[in-house]
Amino acid sequence: MFVDAHHHLWDLSKVDYPWLMEKGTKRFFGDPTSIQRNYLLDEHISQLEPYKFNTSIHVQVGALDAWQESKWVDQIAANSENWKLVQVAFCDLAAPDIQEKINKLSKLTSVRGVRQIVGRAQKEDAQTGTNNLVNNPKFLDGLKYISELGLTFDLQLTPSLYHEISILLEKVPDLKVVVCHCGSPQERSDEYIEVWAESLLKLSKRENTYCKISGLGMFDNDWTADSIEPIIRHCLDQFGPTRLMFGSNFPVDSLYSSFSKLYLEISNIIPKKYHKRIFAENCRRFYKI
Repeated sequence: MFVDAHHHLWDLSKVDYPWLMEKGTKRFFGDPTSIQRNYLLDEHISQLEPYKFNTSIHVQVGALDAWQESKWVDQIAANSENWKLVQVAFCDLAAPDIQEKINKLSKLTSVRGVRQIVGRAQKEDAQTGTNNLVNNPKFLDGLKYISELGLTFDLQLTPSLYHEISILLEKVPDLKVVVCHCGSPQERSDEYIEVWAESLLKLSKRENTYCKISGLGMFDNDWTADSIEPIIRHCLDQFGPTRLMFGSNFPVDSLYSSFSKLYLEISNIIPKKYHKRIFAENCRRFYKI
């Protein structure tokens, strides 16, 4: 049975998501209007079960109160009988009380790791200062602490940060890291992809770094198999079949296609002999499921 390595859930009556509910604002990933509604586990399961999925990873998604989100997901996971759900939670790794926060999070049985976004899109990051984390020594301290506890780190960043983050990760060699969304390549021209792939080597050469084939519609809203295939091929070449995993990034990527199209197109690109690893085994091993 397969595993969805990256998706989100939200119940707007339980947890607030200011970024999601903004009206009349087009974000780097597109117009969120059609997903400004509850997206619950039953709906997610209904789309994935026909394709032999029975497990998934919920990844934090910018809740106003991250602890509230983590507790809510943990409760959903505990009440799910026929679907295994674990989560990657948010924690500010540069916070002065980082150990207290992480210790609190790690008591939730569904928590496997942490995501604190390092980069989303260059224009938005310039306004939010997100990229400054890379040069914050407290952030490195936080990475070291979650590594000590055996938690993983989901790394979402833009290509302009590959070099800086690769130097940072050298200081935490045992930390298990997974790059979200193939490292967010933001253009699809042959020239751009060639430069991006060369830069990605800075991350892929690290033995404890994995990669998620996910979120490719965010910078390519009208994606086709032809437009995403070069990205997937480069990731497969660099990370190999033992360090890649598939994630739907639903419901965000439902803005661009059905799950059926997403899964079938990507599974057709990936050689069948690697399906068991990329759609199941690698994710289970990484997140200790």
